Amino acid sequence: MKEKKHIISKVAPGSIAWEMEIEPGDELLSVNGEEIKDILDYRYLCNEEELTVLIRKANGEEWEIEIEKEFEEDLGLEFENEFMDDYRSCRNKCIFCFIDQMPPGMRETLYFKDDDSRLSFLQGNYVTLTNLSDGDMERIIRYHLSPINISFQTMNPKLRCRMLNNRFAGSALKKADRLAEAGIEMNGQIVLCKGINDGEELENSIRELTKYIPQLASVSVVPVGLTKYRDGLYPLTPFDREDACRVLDTIHCWQKKLYQEYGTHFIHAGDEWYLLAGRELPPKETYDGYLQLENGVGMLRLFLDETKEAVRERTGDGRRLEVSVATGILAAPYISHAAGLIQEKFPGVQVHVYPVENRFFGERITVAGLLTGQDLMEALKGQPLGERLLLTCSMFRSGEKVFLDDVSLEELETALQTPACIVQSSGKDFVRAVLSEEQEAFGRGVQKYEVKKIE
Repeated sequence: MKEKKHIISKVAPGSIAWEMEIEPGDELLSVNGEEIKDILDYRYLCNEEELTVLIRKANGEEWEIEIEKEFEEDLGLEFENEFMDDYRSCRNKCIFCFIDQMPPGMRETLYFKDDDSRLSFLQGNYVTLTNLSDGDMERIIRYHLSPINISFQTMNPKLRCRMLNNRFAGSALKKADRLAEAGIEMNGQIVLCKGINDGEELENSIRELTKYIPQLASVSVVPVGLTKYRDGLYPLTPFDREDACRVLDTIHCWQKKLYQEYGTHFIHAGDEWYLLAGRELPPKETYDGYLQLENGVGMLRLFLDETKEAVRERTGDGRRLEVSVATGILAAPYISHAAGLIQEKFPGVQVHVYPVENRFFGERITVAGLLTGQDLMEALKGQPLGERLLLTCSMFRSGEKVFLDDVSLEELETALQTPACIVQSSGKDFVRAVLSEEQEAFGRGVQKYEVKKIE
């Protein structure tokens, strides 16, 4: 097996590493005598106040550098491989896997299935526990990494094996017992598939998951995403309005019971259920601090509340602006409502909101984050767009101006002959962008993890 080299790519000016004359191209060999496996090891070991860092210079010399610093103070290093290791691919063949529903001909990275527990701490990804080794468990407990996000799907071991197409998927649930016993904070997810893990199975799963409270802080229930590329895959059918109402009734019943018993609502419905059921979004208090925003739970409620607050803080004036917003079918009514709040205070501001049908993945995919450049071009061509087009950052690769289908933002602007602005997902950023107060920002930011020493 080829030895991993941790080559330094950047050194922050004025940082500890910069003062120690560590340079790009140098190789990190060890910290306090311990070899570094990946970024988790590096961050944990570098939390100490006294460090001995072994560096191999580009000319082959090895420097042993002794460092005194504040606890958790960063050394200022970045590496060629930011993860400092290879990503682990998923061994499951889940019946609901979105990657299996991708069309052919897209960039290679979009077909990679990750089930890497380290990405759960670094980026907020959900993992199934089937790819978690005994060594991984020991490190998580030793470093006390929190939170870890787990895709439970069901607490029925036999059904879980069938849903994940992995004979070890049922027994993998026992790892949650060990994590809870070690005091590791967890968040959970259930991807609901009609006629499979809903109904009585959902009731049973919620009942079983409550045994992990308070270590398990929240569990979201989200509907399976079905694209038009499902030939040869497990036959799944979409949920309808009646189904959504039943799911919400189940969740709300459990929320009431658990709040009385534990002081937490615990189980949460993704925003899509409320839209499909035609029901009002619940108040912010029921989201327990919005623990699963990136999973589409409470995002619309928070967006509306933030928009109302941002508009309330401003004094209306006579400015005249015309802008447009393109979004998915799902969020369009809420974006229109938010735009209306702005226009009430600023009558000279005109906002066109365009719900864009997802023809690339299919009409059942209604979220803005899965819209492609070509769908936007087709839907918006010839429409009045005003001075600029506003697009949510969730449509783009992290930190880049490229859509899922590799169409660039510049290509979209050229096709539509209109400048476009990438807007963060908060209501405050939306108001600023509409009013031309602030533009061009990427994302709310990913979930971070904590590293704690166990005395």
